[in-house]
Amino acid sequence: MAEALRVGNCSGFYGDRLSAMREMLEGGSLDVLTGDYLAELTMLILGRDQLKDPSLGYARTFVRQLEDCLGLALERGVRIVSNAGGLNPAGLAARIGEVASGLGLSPSVAYVDGDDVRALGFEGALTANAYLGGWGIAAALAEGADVLVTGRVTDASLVVGPAAAHFGWAPDAYDALAGAVVAGHVLECGCQATGGNFSGFREIPHPTLPMGFPLAEIAADGSSVVTKHDGTGGMVSVDTVTAQLMYEVQSTTYLNPDVTTDLTSIRLAADGPDRVRVSGVRGSAPPERLKVGVNELGGYRNVVELVLTGLDIKEKAVWVRAQLGQRVRPQSIATALGPLPREDADREEDASTLLRITVQDESADVVGRAFSSAAVELALASYPGFTMTAPPGSGTPFGVYRAEYVDRSAVRHTVHHADGRVSLVEEGALAPVTRPGERSEVTSPGLATVASAPSSTSGKRVPLGTFVHARSGDKGGDANLGLWVAHDGSTSYDARVAWLLATVTPDFLRELLPETRELDVEVHALPNLGGVNVVVHGLLGRGVAASTRFDPQAKGLGEWARSRHVEIPEVLL
Repeated sequence: MAEALRVGNCSGFYGDRLSAMREMLEGGSLDVLTGDYLAELTMLILGRDQLKDPSLGYARTFVRQLEDCLGLALERGVRIVSNAGGLNPAGLAARIGEVASGLGLSPSVAYVDGDDVRALGFEGALTANAYLGGWGIAAALAEGADVLVTGRVTDASLVVGPAAAHFGWAPDAYDALAGAVVAGHVLECGCQATGGNFSGFREIPHPTLPMGFPLAEIAADGSSVVTKHDGTGGMVSVDTVTAQLMYEVQSTTYLNPDVTTDLTSIRLAADGPDRVRVSGVRGSAPPERLKVGVNELGGYRNVVELVLTGLDIKEKAVWVRAQLGQRVRPQSIATALGPLPREDADREEDASTLLRITVQDESADVVGRAFSSAAVELALASYPGFTMTAPPGSGTPFGVYRAEYVDRSAVRHTVHHADGRVSLVEEGALAPVTRPGERSEVTSPGLATVASAPSSTSGKRVPLGTFVHARSGDKGGDANLGLWVAHDGSTSYDARVAWLLATVTPDFLRELLPETRELDVEVHALPNLGGVNVVVHGLLGRGVAASTRFDPQAKGLGEWARSRHVEIPEVLL
């Protein structure tokens, strides 16, 4: 049986810590080092880069990392797999060749493309990229690639591909593939698995040390142990791993191009200091169609932020909003007034709040100089105490994201090997043919036994976060929120889980977070993880790039939920 595959991560987004690649290569033993650079917003950014220079469209920071670390990776026999190719994996592969030549190195560099599907009827789209799976990555590694870059593959596929190649899995090894998807999902966002953005951050030892990036020791059956290099900051616990597993999922199943993963089947257990074992993952056939992320240019936007102080705050806001509305008439104008200041404040800052006015229009002129001039010219002609945090600048373009789906057979998933050979992944053969409307069903091996929720008993109003952790984020215009019971050593853990599962319903969530009251809310129970996944449809409008919310990626949604007071049975406290 093949030995466990040690896969590390050195990037969770385009802009992550540059030194992470070297830290991971020097910090301990690895077989594969992955880097995730792509997000829905990133594809829009790369698309705008290509409008300026068609030779761009890839994550340029990845090139800088390789300039520093390629020799070290080759010396240590660590293969590098990254989706940094973005919209131009061929261009990135060529640039890597130039860098290697300049360093006097001769790595085997391959790339995967075929995800660009703008020609399939997405006219007018700035970007339209199908989410490919891991079989192209597996094919390139099987042919000896030292460095492999891809376009838009799913984040987890960066781990699925190396694992499939290492263990020789067949496309129908669904449980093993699903286990690798879970490992990949844990690793994909870098330090979020080792304590970053963790609601229990006060538990992290040595918080001043830079967070260590995660790695997974993957076994032949797809089970894994999540850990980090010794001596690095942060921590790996059942709760930090749960936090990442709850991130950006939208039901009890996780659809990947390689397999459908049953999230209810995941079992987590501590396996020593900074080690969490992931086992029991079940999978079934992958979906018949592939998801496509489509980005379009939505127009232009601009923002002015005004300081309102003292009395009559609401009236001041109404007046200045009306004054601006008389001067400029954009297609969209949204206002957000901060919390009203307390009365009789003994500091001017405590007597003030902020008013943010955001305008959007298809014309750059309407939201550019016309808007900024209108705002500045009100300085001596508006509410008393008129102050801006900064003058508004020129209008900036924004994009609109949406998800579409295409038949697998329409996509040319292509592997470009280092020796110039080209091979195709037969996407149509990876998923069984199903009739329209059918979908693969996952059979769970059985959920963890959960105690009954406490019967009616005296309760106390306390913050939900008293013993509930949270993690939240965005998926297009939807917000995702994971809530689960902390592993804090309480003997009431099972009863707390039962209470949380019984309590968190769509109606409860709408009361907890009043901004969701008019929206469609889904709640999915994940008992093995001790919590629930919540999807709030439409909270973010047309996606992060177009959203006018002050938290356009819903990153703080979970912390708001934890801060809200709810009635909890005292026996659980």
